[in-house]
Amino acid sequence: MSEAEEGVADAGRPEAPSSQPSGLVDLLGFAALLLDGDGRIVLWSPQAEKVFGYAADEVLGRYAMQVLVHEQHRELMIKLFAHVMESGESWAGAFPVRHKDGGARLVEFRNTRLLDDRGDFYALGIATDESTLREVERDVALSTRLISQSPMGLAILDTDLRYVSVNPALERIHGIPADDHLGRDYRDIMSAAKFEVVEAAMWQVLETGIPMVERSTIVGRSPADPEHEHAWSISLYRLEDPQGRVLGVAELVVDVTDRHQAAMEAAKARGRLALIADSSVRIGTTLEVGRTARELAEVAVPELADVVAVDLLDSVLEDCHVAVRDGPALFRALAVKAAYPTEAAEAADPPGHLAAYGPGRVATECVRTGRPILITRADDNDLARIARDDRAAALLARAGVHSYVAVPLTARGQILGFLGLTRARNPLPFDEDDLALAGELASRTAMCIDNACSHQRVRNAAETLQRSLLPEHPPRLPGLEVASRYRPAQAAFEVGGDWYDVLPLEGDRTALVVGDVMGSGIGAAATMGRLRAATSAFADLDLDPAEVLQHLDKITSGLGHPIATCVYAVYDPHRVACHIATAGHLPPVLVRSGRHPELLDLPTGIPLGVGGVPFETTTFDLDPGDQLVLYTDGLVETRHDPIDERLKALLRVLDAPERPLEKTCDRLLQELRRPDGPDDVALLIARTQPFGPAA
Repeated sequence: MSEAEEGVADAGRPEAPSSQPSGLVDLLGFAALLLDGDGRIVLWSPQAEKVFGYAADEVLGRYAMQVLVHEQHRELMIKLFAHVMESGESWAGAFPVRHKDGGARLVEFRNTRLLDDRGDFYALGIATDESTLREVERDVALSTRLISQSPMGLAILDTDLRYVSVNPALERIHGIPADDHLGRDYRDIMSAAKFEVVEAAMWQVLETGIPMVERSTIVGRSPADPEHEHAWSISLYRLEDPQGRVLGVAELVVDVTDRHQAAMEAAKARGRLALIADSSVRIGTTLEVGRTARELAEVAVPELADVVAVDLLDSVLEDCHVAVRDGPALFRALAVKAAYPTEAAEAADPPGHLAAYGPGRVATECVRTGRPILITRADDNDLARIARDDRAAALLARAGVHSYVAVPLTARGQILGFLGLTRARNPLPFDEDDLALAGELASRTAMCIDNACSHQRVRNAAETLQRSLLPEHPPRLPGLEVASRYRPAQAAFEVGGDWYDVLPLEGDRTALVVGDVMGSGIGAAATMGRLRAATSAFADLDLDPAEVLQHLDKITSGLGHPIATCVYAVYDPHRVACHIATAGHLPPVLVRSGRHPELLDLPTGIPLGVGGVPFETTTFDLDPGDQLVLYTDGLVETRHDPIDERLKALLRVLDAPERPLEKTCDRLLQELRRPDGPDDVALLIARTQPFGPAA
């Protein structure tokens, strides 16, 4: 027999009787009793004992009117019995009966006449406790009303997850008639992938009996309201009869759109606050314009936008002067950041690129008017206005860009550039809240950029002054080869007052000077210039190094309380001797030919400008090939490393085979100075050379 034939055959067979009775029948406890034509009890069910209190052997063969009916009701009961037996019509109603305990119980009866094969008539009575029946009726009525009129969707599914019942609310939510649900599997109706989770939860509830209350929230659109997105909370309960037999699962669907939207708004608000707090820490960590722009882009992606571009007016970068004229606006791209690889990023100008945007472009309009521009839903015309050219517009369209925001970067009333935000993969369009958040980020960034521009102007002036005061090496120094370097502080810091000098003296001698004015900026550079000029003047007087420092100390004291350190050395090639004195400066390094470098053990002295303490001159001999290394603290000092460790590192770098002095200078800067060094570096290296008798 084929599977189809077996299925047809099985369909005609009665199901095997259940070992568990129906829960409702058992709850009502129907009693059955059979009376013969004379009114005697001839059959008595076990349930009848529960309803009336009598055991079967107490009532069988006795007249029902005498056993079950109070005397005052017997006449009426006899008439009803006679009517049923004579007419064959059924009778139903509630009637007070006498319980075995002597009390009266109101019982719901259903009476009908039966005919056996010998032509004899019997009266069959089906009875149940009237209070229990009314309670069940009320529960059913209440349940029916609640289910049919409830705004919450309710479905009953059997143990195979086939729909058994659907209330009107769920019918509206699904947009499918209730009759079209019945007998169909859950996934036939709810076929979207997101409902796989709900189906799995139904099987789990059927298996464990543990309800799932508001554990799943589904967000989407329904046929009843296709224009708006809704959120539904789904709860699941296992259905059982009083004996514990599993009947199926109930699905309760509640529209929680308002609650969902409120939660989303609250989460969005928390996200905005977190983003603003994050921006205050991450934007403006340095005084570099380019890095500040990159920090803004990194903060805004992906929390606010899929792609972020930061562009400044080129005039701002040229000389920190804002100039927005008629005609095309000239922008310099500083930063582009994308949340994922996308052609929308390719449509933006790459960092460093200079681009002109015509009067009709969004960027130009933004910086000309000083007002933000919100494009909630961008069409092809909008993309053409956003993009630099037709090719960029095509890239934006292919990337799926659907919303855009341009916000001016404004600081102290001046427009510096604009921030461009793009959404493509993020399905939500920009709204007014996003615009306000973008404005806050742009405002913070613009102020940081303006501060960086101001700092850059001051720094440029100080560095120009500083470099103009540094010397050029004389073409020839008797008995000496000299190399030097000056490196200003990293761009985020102001230039200091470090200097070096090489001064030819009478008798073929050479003065070597390295100094450091504490402080930074134009003031430190100007003080450095005055000390350098004074040093040159005192050197011409043929003074001892300690005397030179003594005079410099007096001059420094009169310059408004600045403090400086200095090392002053004079090399005499005829005596092959070096005379040296220091004023609070780090010890020079002596590198003797064929020996390990060493820090010179010199009287440290006090810094210039303190006054009242004499300086000391130390003299030592030098052999041909020996090197004297003078430097400022910017070469070796860091915020985190002990100075002793850094001085050891200096000696290690110098402890190498002999190399040209220029390469030695480069090596020292490369290995010891941090790229983001906050201090200037002045470095001077002198190597002795064979020198004949003086002319």
